[in-house]
Amino acid sequence: MFSFRNGKKAVRLGYARVSSDTQDYSAQVEALKAAGCERIYSEKASGKSTNGRPELAKLLKALDPGDVMVVTKIDRVARSARDLLNIVAGELNDRGCGFVSLGDSWCDTTNEMGKFMLTVMAGISELERDLIRKRCAAGIARAKVRARRNNRRFGAGLRLRRCHDLASTARRIGRSCAIVCRRSTRGASRCVV
Repeated sequence: MFSFRNGKKAVRLGYARVSSDTQDYSAQVEALKAAGCERIYSEKASGKSTNGRPELAKLLKALDPGDVMVVTKIDRVARSARDLLNIVAGELNDRGCGFVSLGDSWCDTTNEMGKFMLTVMAGISELERDLIRKRCAAGIARAKVRARRNNRRFGAGLRLRRCHDLASTARRIGRSCAIVCRRSTRGASRCVV
């Protein structure tokens, strides 16, 4: 269960998290104790981001090479694939640490199959990011073409500004906005102010 690295016994550190003050993480703590975690870091914080979670930061600092971070479910440490990969494939793997999710048997980087599954997941995540980037670029290109086709290259804001200029001119010379718009050399057919 435990390995030794440089004469030091590898430690299992647990992480328990709930999203709100009305929730309780005691069931997670018990499961982590039953899994052999020596220390458990627990907090009540949103999982949307890894920022603003001081106990997670403390746990990541406390890990030494060979140690294993244990959670009851993956969503306790990260809600997005990107955050999970940054923590597991990035920080933990670079420091020689493992990651185990008790509720997700495939997610155990202390063995070859878990490392393989994480690699596959990283590939899928990268593919998803590339597809999103391509769809955004295609949408922007279509919007630019539509704007040129409808002669909206400069947008409606310019036309509205022109109407405001004509209205202020009409007030200044004591004429109606409609008369000034009709006589304008800019070709504005009507003024909406």
